[in-house]
Amino acid sequence: MAKILSNGLKLEVEEFGKPSDPSVLLIMGLAAQLTRWPEAFVGSLVNSGFRVIAFDNRDVGLSEKMISDRASSPLAVVLLNTIGLADLLAPYKLTDMAKDAAGVLDALDIERAHVIGASMGGMIGQILCAENPERVKSFTALMSSTNNPALPKAHPKVSWDVMTARKRSSTREELIDITLRIWELIGTKNSGRDPVEFRKQVAASIDRNSSPSGIRRQMAAIIATRDLRDWTRKVTAPSLVIHGSDDPLVPFQNGLDIAAEIQDARIEVIKGMGHDLPPRYLAEVVGHVLEHLCSAENSVGKNNSSNQAA
Repeated sequence: MAKILSNGLKLEVEEFGKPSDPSVLLIMGLAAQLTRWPEAFVGSLVNSGFRVIAFDNRDVGLSEKMISDRASSPLAVVLLNTIGLADLLAPYKLTDMAKDAAGVLDALDIERAHVIGASMGGMIGQILCAENPERVKSFTALMSSTNNPALPKAHPKVSWDVMTARKRSSTREELIDITLRIWELIGTKNSGRDPVEFRKQVAASIDRNSSPSGIRRQMAAIIATRDLRDWTRKVTAPSLVIHGSDDPLVPFQNGLDIAAEIQDARIEVIKGMGHDLPPRYLAEVVGHVLEHLCSAENSVGKNNSSNQAA
């Protein structure tokens, strides 16, 4: 792992695979560190000939925290958003986080990459792809949304528990229990995970870093950025949308909306999957992703050959 300077911030980055292989940039979601990408997911990409770059978003993991900025209650941000004033409580927006992601490519001297974003990472990815089309070979949105206000929302209890679960004063064991309860709420039922091993993974993530105030700032960024469709419609890279049919946090209609707004986007709804990348469905997800990446990579190769011939 290493720190790089991106968009004026120190971000933690980890690379897998050969530097000479085509690059894939992974962008994680709300509150999630780069370690939340399943090892089997990353390993499958690397074994298929891709260089994988994962990073901690600002305010989580080992990346820089915006500690001088306000970390308002998500409920307060939601209330202000109803009158269009969420910006007052949001120190930054998803547009800033998209610049962070572009800065990772800059710092690593990567001219073009395949972009994969999960949940909030898929939102960031839409902005990144729209504003930097020349940098993107393909785009994949996992369990994400356009933030279209007309779309179905999470069940109120799910939203409430996710927004209010983490507290500054929670002990390590409390944070582990809280995190596991959140996963029980939003994750896939009968996920195929070993409960003991999963608890160890959650504990390791919390030991690596816990940043409740950073998570609140990320929530504020999502709310204050509002509807993403002006960016989504500008995405020109070959695009794949994958969403679970049983996602209780971001209902699958949100994924359908991304696919509807991007020309020629492909949509895959995984029956039974929730808001996670569980062992039970991981092979299916990886299969779709690799097919998409390889197809886009082949298209890039053909275009380059045509340009050289011309």
